[in-house]
Amino acid sequence: MKPIVISHEHPDWFKPLFAELEKRDIPFNTVNPTQHTFTIDGPRPEFDLYFNRMSPSAYLRDGVQGTFYTPNYLKFLENHGVRVLNGYQAFTYETSKALQLLLLQKLGLKYPKSRVINHNSQIVAATEGLRFPIVIKANIGGSGAGIEKFDSLAAVEEAIANNQIDYGIDHTALVQEFIPARGGYITRVETIGGKFLYGIRVYLTGDSFNLCPADICQTTSGAELVRNACAVEAPKNGLRVEGFTPSAEIIKNIETIMQHAQIDVGGIEYIIDDRDGEVLYYDINALSNFVADAVNVIGFNPHDRLVDYLEAQLAAYSQIREAVH
Repeated sequence: MKPIVISHEHPDWFKPLFAELEKRDIPFNTVNPTQHTFTIDGPRPEFDLYFNRMSPSAYLRDGVQGTFYTPNYLKFLENHGVRVLNGYQAFTYETSKALQLLLLQKLGLKYPKSRVINHNSQIVAATEGLRFPIVIKANIGGSGAGIEKFDSLAAVEEAIANNQIDYGIDHTALVQEFIPARGGYITRVETIGGKFLYGIRVYLTGDSFNLCPADICQTTSGAELVRNACAVEAPKNGLRVEGFTPSAEIIKNIETIMQHAQIDVGGIEYIIDDRDGEVLYYDINALSNFVADAVNVIGFNPHDRLVDYLEAQLAAYSQIREAVH
């Protein structure tokens, strides 16, 4: 058994990571969390580092079982003392937009005004006090899936009458104010080890919600990006992107969020509300696909930094094990 195991279900997203590991001759195995098993009283696995790359959007690829299976296996590994990157707590936040907002509330950080629902009978009451337009979004989404915008209460009531509300795979949804983006962009910040790595501005087109940075295929000048870091099935959605470094205060807030969520490798998205200029954090992501053509967009290859981090984590954990034994 090789010392690093990477758990993922998507056939293409992590090829750049694998290529960097292979270039450095770092041995690793991969496992598919949608087709997996473990024994409750089984021994400690024969690897030192487990990198959880399970995607909450796997249900779009017939992998819904991996979403609900993964926390159990992560807890098994942690109970055996395996170093898990993006472990049980991180994945808990990854798979609940409601818990993400609760964390932001606890930390005193601002976010879009929201309600949490689990039945059509609660939707109309949940819209009270919200400014239209609103969105209703599935609690477990991924890549913008399960989000619909409504411009009026009448439109919401029509969707309810036609049974068109998408509650997602955990039958929970958020009713949330739609935030008009000042400057026409949102900002995505990536972190490694709870620390700032880079930021990008994503310029929106219309009412697009598919904001996965690996699916962005244009620069701000309109030139097509190299798509080696993109999911190959991602639509060319016309979004534009540029490198951007946020303020020190925002970086500090983002690092605080990631450290509380125990997300080792992840990204956060925020938006500036055009109505009042408030910075609103709205997505905490433990599955980061780095921006396409990163060298041209942000000036370096983030997979280099990621593999540096994996090597450091493996070395540190190996030293701990040797000291114990």
